[in-house]
Amino acid sequence: MAEFIMELNEEQKEVRDWLHGFAADVIRPAAAEWDEREETPWPVLQEAAKVGIYSLDFYAQQYFDPTGLGVPTALEELFWGDAGIALSIVGTGLAAVGVLANGTEEQIGTWIPQMYGDADDVKLAAFCSSEPDAGSDVASMRTRAVYDEAKDEWVINGTKTWVTNGGIANVHVVVAVVDPELGSKGHASFIVPPDTPGCSQGQKFQKHGIRASHTAEVVLDDVRVPGSCLLGGKEKLDERLARARERAGHGGTERVKNAAMATFEASRPAVGAMAVGTARAAYEVALEYAQTREQFGRPIIDNQGVAFQLADMRTRIDAARLLVWRASWMAVNGKPFTAAEGSMSKLYASETAKKVTAQAIQILGGNGYTREYPVERMHRDAAIYTIFEGTSEIQRLVIARTLSGVPIR
Repeated sequence: MAEFIMELNEEQKEVRDWLHGFAADVIRPAAAEWDEREETPWPVLQEAAKVGIYSLDFYAQQYFDPTGLGVPTALEELFWGDAGIALSIVGTGLAAVGVLANGTEEQIGTWIPQMYGDADDVKLAAFCSSEPDAGSDVASMRTRAVYDEAKDEWVINGTKTWVTNGGIANVHVVVAVVDPELGSKGHASFIVPPDTPGCSQGQKFQKHGIRASHTAEVVLDDVRVPGSCLLGGKEKLDERLARARERAGHGGTERVKNAAMATFEASRPAVGAMAVGTARAAYEVALEYAQTREQFGRPIIDNQGVAFQLADMRTRIDAARLLVWRASWMAVNGKPFTAAEGSMSKLYASETAKKVTAQAIQILGGNGYTREYPVERMHRDAAIYTIFEGTSEIQRLVIARTLSGVPIR
């Protein structure tokens, strides 16, 4: 097990500085344009692919960093550049991780290259889980997958929502119910290959923030996929379902749910790192503005009312980063989140992003409220962190349940 440290090594610093340069030179200059256009920033994706950032290899290297700091450091720098564009760059990774976590070696080798493509032909992937009536309540999922044994095909019907890259992706990874009686334990994941009949884009959402990231519904109407597209294979699925039925029959359903929640916990520090990046970006704009903007013959940072706000902003950002680093190190090294440390990091960092970006607007005054300055966009972007990957209310619920052992509702 790697020792928990609070300082990046030289190799990590080099990667951080490289990503910071890309964020400053490529992402930031394009941020306002693609926010206004509300479209996927294909030229930026192509540049990211050319230099190796938009690739599975890059994220795999960060993920397997034994210190746990590779992923949060990378995400913080990209989202420091711009949250919408950064989400377009990392969005495919959600689907890729789904295949890595559940797929066979053959499935991993077959589908993940098709998710990314190459610099000359960039591809996208989408992870489809949430539904109109099943966001935080995953047990209410209605999308169904039925096995057609005669044809060795799965038939999928349902509607997914809030899907990053939904409908425009080359490969969709879809979570569907295969055994309704088992609730969330009766779910399985499927690959929907490119150009599969019946898979289409539904409503494209016009969003408050992260507008350079495409978000839409995915409609699945009698979508047929080969049996080989069931991630992990049918034998593994049948074994898992049998174990879940046995546990449910012996009153073990709640224990299974807690184990599943621990899996979700491991992904939440990544969102925390995104939030830290956005918060840090807004803080830096506000600090520079306060040092150069003069009122009554002196820089406004000379006023305690402004200086104390900046002190609080920086303190919250550093505290959020440390929570994210701790949880990331624990996840990589297999340490259990006995106090819901993953949810703690996501909760505090996301709330910090909302507060710090709002304070940045206040420090800039009327200028902060206009699109001439980026803090207006950063504030809109920050709102998403308290919503996706579990709302702040869900994070508090997870933390409270973990600490108390009581099924608080």
